[in-house]
Amino acid sequence: MAEGKHKPIRIWSGVIFLAMVITGLIVGAKNIRDYLQDAQRAPVQVVDFSGDFSHVNIVGLERLIRESQPGSFFALDVNEVYKLVESQPWVYRASVRKQWPNTLKIYLVEQTPVAQWNDDFLLNPYGDTFSARADEQTLPRLYGPGGSEKTALEGYNAMQSLLATTSMPIAELSLSERFAWEVQLNNGVRLNLGRKEFIDRLQRFIDVYPLLVKQPKAVKYVDLRYDTGLAVGWVEAEDKES
Repeated sequence: MAEGKHKPIRIWSGVIFLAMVITGLIVGAKNIRDYLQDAQRAPVQVVDFSGDFSHVNIVGLERLIRESQPGSFFALDVNEVYKLVESQPWVYRASVRKQWPNTLKIYLVEQTPVAQWNDDFLLNPYGDTFSARADEQTLPRLYGPGGSEKTALEGYNAMQSLLATTSMPIAELSLSERFAWEVQLNNGVRLNLGRKEFIDRLQRFIDVYPLLVKQPKAVKYVDLRYDTGLAVGWVEAEDKES
């Protein structure tokens, strides 16, 4: 009988002990979590930027990262930092990773501006627009309807390659709603190339230009929208005065 009386006591003792163990584990886990999330105990001491860049404001970007991720090294969300970094105007691509015990490593690929687009944006070599400030005096100006950025840039690159040996780079290129091409060279000459065979028409201009510059008047524009031949507009005296 004595053994039977002590059995419930042993059962309850086991239950109480188990509850104490579980409670201890929960409290311990909470303390560990609080410790790991405490920036004072496990701070991100170093934000290490690498890559080839000149326009990205590293000091300002690090400040944004620390403001958006004020917790510890363990609590820092790499994905959120990645989104923040890639949202910066001059950042084309980025990779972000933690390095034990206290470093955040960020590799940057900076945007490379190759042209202005519609006076509002810059274009990178892939025809993607981005909003930033650059030395606009050295960039060609490209214009066109929305969604035609890549087409305009491809046309510009093809024409610029053809003009590379002429010392007449393109200063401005316009692509109309009907996808007709018009170009202004850096010497002020405007070329109307139309919609079709614009590369062949540009080559025709290159072939005939040495003859045009021998004329008494300077060339103002050349209309090449013909199967053969072209039409030339000349700079008049009033044009020079204005």
